[in-house]
Amino acid sequence: MVAVRPGDVEATLSRLDPLRPVLLLFGPDSGLVRERAKAYLARASAGSDDPFGLIRLDGDEISGDPGRLVDEAGTVALFGGRRVVSLRVGSRNVVPAVEALLAQPPEQAIVVIEAGDLKRGQGLRALCEASPHALAIACYADSERDLSRLIDTMMAEAGTQLDRDARGELMALLGGDRMASRGEIAKLLLYAAGEPRITSAHVRAIVGDASSLALDEIADATFAGQPADMASAFAKATGEGMRADIVLGAVCRTAQALHQMRLAVEAGGSVERAVEGARPAIHFRRKPFIEKALRSWTVARLETALFALDDALLAARRNAALGPAIAERALLQVAAQARRG
Repeated sequence: MVAVRPGDVEATLSRLDPLRPVLLLFGPDSGLVRERAKAYLARASAGSDDPFGLIRLDGDEISGDPGRLVDEAGTVALFGGRRVVSLRVGSRNVVPAVEALLAQPPEQAIVVIEAGDLKRGQGLRALCEASPHALAIACYADSERDLSRLIDTMMAEAGTQLDRDARGELMALLGGDRMASRGEIAKLLLYAAGEPRITSAHVRAIVGDASSLALDEIADATFAGQPADMASAFAKATGEGMRADIVLGAVCRTAQALHQMRLAVEAGGSVERAVEGARPAIHFRRKPFIEKALRSWTVARLETALFALDDALLAARRNAALGPAIAERALLQVAAQARRG
């Protein structure tokens, strides 16, 4: 099997392997798949003067003509040198085409295949992992170490520094997709251009979904029993055009998450363990608010609050003009209940 281990990926991709001219990149992180494919294709094409040396194929197109992939990989480059073929897998089966290619591996070509998340032991993944002529590399969401390396690299290239707190916030907002993470970091660098250091304020202002962060602030202040903070965050959000029913919907989702975590606590678990085990994971900035809420709310009281919020949500949707007033009143009532403990 030629399934590349995670620790060997960077070294493997840093050089071309003439004995394994076919490279399969797959996995749930499509951005990382694209980034690695782009870099490997550039390495394979380096030094070529042939404008037609890089051929891009669509998997859905060649699925009905399996021999085309073999033909393209076997075609002699117009100006000599290496032929480079990029194949992006779509919704149709390309296994017959790749199977034919591996049966006749090209001597003067590199073929890079981009695919989505493939199950172990099945189809295209199994075929490439079992072939001595192919490399198969899985692309999963970045680990903390990967993210840290990406941030360090981009900061160094830009010649700027990142505060420790800002790094923590930035890492918490990144990681689902490599290309998206790279884009968010680039956006941050552009936003903070000319500043001596990048701070948490820069990160909060530009990275990720600012509206999502605002909703979190409202929900956290509500259930932590901080009505003044809630009212301030609510006024800011609605003043920037956020609809009241959107706010209430987000607060309801937080109530549901708290309900699930509180059930775990009342079953004998600790607050800290309930928070750490929450899925999706809770941003580290929210954890103090969530932990405080879990200590002051019971399952029964959360259910009562959720019913009240649901009623307010329905009323706000029925009467958009009064929506902000309806929402703020309901949120203040919940915050007051939290404050009373």
